[in-house]
Amino acid sequence: MRPIAILQHESTQGPGVLRDHLDENGIPYRLISPMSDGKAPVDASKFSGIVVLGSDHCVNEILPWIEDERALLQDAIRRDVPVLGHCFGAQMLARAMGAKVSRNICPNIGWSQIWITPHAQQLMGLPRQATIFNWHYDTFEIPVGAIRTMYGSHCLNKGFIRGRHWAFQGHLEVTEESVKNWCAAGRAELLRAHGPAVQSETRILKELHDRIDALHTISDQTYRAWTRQLDRPAFVALNSASNPASSPASNLASSYA
Repeated sequence: MRPIAILQHESTQGPGVLRDHLDENGIPYRLISPMSDGKAPVDASKFSGIVVLGSDHCVNEILPWIEDERALLQDAIRRDVPVLGHCFGAQMLARAMGAKVSRNICPNIGWSQIWITPHAQQLMGLPRQATIFNWHYDTFEIPVGAIRTMYGSHCLNKGFIRGRHWAFQGHLEVTEESVKNWCAAGRAELLRAHGPAVQSETRILKELHDRIDALHTISDQTYRAWTRQLDRPAFVALNSASNPASSPASNLASSYA
């Protein structure tokens, strides 16, 4: 099976529970650091899926690695290689599909309730409402041909799907440790940010264990549903009667589905 490409941009925004899910299910992956490398791969055919994580950058910035990522996602869309975008990654996927990304009406930082559309409830096995973790200033339009999957009070478009490409304007992947580290690294930012959807560090960390447990239930359902779409090797048993030259040791052949 070809590996999943995981594009990580910030040390505080790693794959978290997504990585745990991939490890537990024996799904290979390759961690890529476009921001520190200054470039990203542009050929999606090398991967069985593309995951794009968050970033402190804006997708509208003209930087070589951002342009590489957009080219990679556009190639993935052409080849139907499944894409999973988290926050910045969701905005990148929307932009690659020709949708506009712009400033949200207010910053969305901390825990907030979202509503999940009936289609997404059925597809991902999710409840009607959930509380997810957010840290973003921008928002995306729903791309042509895509369907909204989640929406919120202070940010309307919290998710969309188009075929095997899924986007979430939030962070399903975070762990207790990563949220604590993120708050510590972003302490000055939290003091500067204001608005009805901005929480203080104290409020973000309050009841963190219970919030993370609830989020991981949502994450697990979502990641299971997304990875079920991946192309995997198909194992075909060869009939020894029709292939006399075959031996017991060579009775299995594999090819990519």
